Amino acid sequence: MKLKGKVHKYGANVDTDVIIPGVYLTLTDPGELAKHCMEGIDSEFAQKVGKGDIIVAGTNFGCGSSREHAPIAIKASGISCVIAMSFARIFFRNAINIGLPLLECPQAAEESEAGDTLEVELSSGEIRNITQGKKFQAEPYPDFMLELISAGGLIEHTKRILKARRSG
Repeated sequence: MKLKGKVHKYGANVDTDVIIPGVYLTLTDPGELAKHCMEGIDSEFAQKVGKGDIIVAGTNFGCGSSREHAPIAIKASGISCVIAMSFARIFFRNAINIGLPLLECPQAAEESEAGDTLEVELSSGEIRNITQGKKFQAEPYPDFMLELISAGGLIEHTKRILKARRSG
């Protein structure tokens, strides 16, 4: 699975409250959540993000609460992938469950700049900074996680499995 997009760069300890502020936790529509994504740290994010863009951040991205609203808002905003030095574990699991790919790659996170164009190959873990002409290596996703992500998350993946069992 190959992804390509423009970098939106943030620092360390980006918590779920700045990804989607608590006042929006009553919203359930992903499109509505996307309108307020990153509002607590970047008030113009929703206007400048494009489909396929990539968030790059420092350590501990997604720390804070265990709310699924945060990765849902990011995915619904059009972000195709988040690359960080490290992730909060509950955020990592929630993101995979909703089909938002994350890659831990300290070198790519440190050396990529806002506005750079990245190309990401999830199956190999290769990250290419097209703007700077650099390559980075993250841990590739195992096949079962690639299936989960390409299905759109755990629920959609499970629906596909159940449908295949009923048909076969």
